[in-house]
Amino acid sequence: MNRIDQAEVEAAIVDAHRREWGLVLAATMRTAGDLDLAEECVQDAYAAALQSWLRDGIPRNPAAWLTTTARRRAVDAIRRQRTLRSKLPLLLEVEEAAPDEPSSEGDDPDGTVPDERLRLIFTCCHPALAPEAQVALTLRLVCGISTADIARAFLVAEPTMAKRISRAKGKISAAGIPYRVPGAAELPDRLRPVLAVLHLLFTTGHTSPTGTTLMRVDLVDRAIQLTRVLTSLMPDEPEVQGLLALQLVTDARRATRLAPDGRLLRLEEQDRSWWDRAAMAEAHELIMKLLRGGRVGRYVLQAAIASLYARASSYEETDWAQIVTLYDRLLEAWPSPVVALNRTVPLAMVAGPAVALAEVERLEDRGGLSEYQYLPTIKADLLSRLGRPAASAAAYRRALELIDNEAERAYVMERLAEAELD
Repeated sequence: MNRIDQAEVEAAIVDAHRREWGLVLAATMRTAGDLDLAEECVQDAYAAALQSWLRDGIPRNPAAWLTTTARRRAVDAIRRQRTLRSKLPLLLEVEEAAPDEPSSEGDDPDGTVPDERLRLIFTCCHPALAPEAQVALTLRLVCGISTADIARAFLVAEPTMAKRISRAKGKISAAGIPYRVPGAAELPDRLRPVLAVLHLLFTTGHTSPTGTTLMRVDLVDRAIQLTRVLTSLMPDEPEVQGLLALQLVTDARRATRLAPDGRLLRLEEQDRSWWDRAAMAEAHELIMKLLRGGRVGRYVLQAAIASLYARASSYEETDWAQIVTLYDRLLEAWPSPVVALNRTVPLAMVAGPAVALAEVERLEDRGGLSEYQYLPTIKADLLSRLGRPAASAAAYRRALELIDNEAERAYVMERLAEAELD
């Protein structure tokens, strides 16, 4: 390995953090047996990488280097704890496990969950925690999603989400909740939050809430990979297959979401000949099988909606009425204000923009979507179609206050300029 400059090393560390954090943390957990200790050791490993890689060069396998370093730190920490406790026998009654033996906490002796990251996701989704806390904690620690981006996904302020994650970690420590992989019989009870984690991991990558690029392809690919592993692990769970179908059909448009100049393209502007037909076909086969099976949940319905958008020969020939019908079923299965808002897009094509605008304003009055950037963008589009450019411009300006992704901001600024010219 050759000595290289600091900028190259820093870029490699940033890339390793984006791609490998969850894998390194999961592997370290098997040694540490404690989430806080594992997280601290992984952070130390990334910090140590700067000096070491500047001196020795970037390793061929950064993830392996980081994992080895983090696990060595965990072993050293456990050894120090054991030494301290052996010297304070009057204060401690519990003997610490041997430091050179992986702790059973966080281990998976029967190989129930074959992927390290998926194993830790199942471990973090402990039923003693509130469902939202399970998902938020897992996204932050295992998937490396920022607290700000998680807060956006849950439509809450960043300080609120930070406190929620902190409370979840505190409850784990205070209650002595063990970090162990659940047995096969326990997996179905943890499936719902695990699916929520994989769904939010995918959506965060599909359209990054912050940053200079529209997508984080690493997160999208990781979510699809983990969902495929979960599908092989639980082949009889329709919602797992539904989530995989949703991811595949949504990601099939990856190559056409941006113009060559980086401009965000609306669905009607995208060149459908460039869509991934193999992914769409795989998704469609899954969806048809699941719909025939009769056990239809939120992910299956979302996949069916996305497939109807994708399989139409053109934007104009989309089966808008059927999409509205599926949204009605989805609202029964998952009564979410975001789902209700998304339903207004096909509703405008079926019943007209005035009817859809009334639905958007009703949702706006409820207040649950006040920080959701897509409400004002949808509202602005409907107002524009109704010939109300001043109101449309005001809605676009509100959207700009909420959007932090530069590609989306550029799109909204272009729409705002058009509204101000009318």
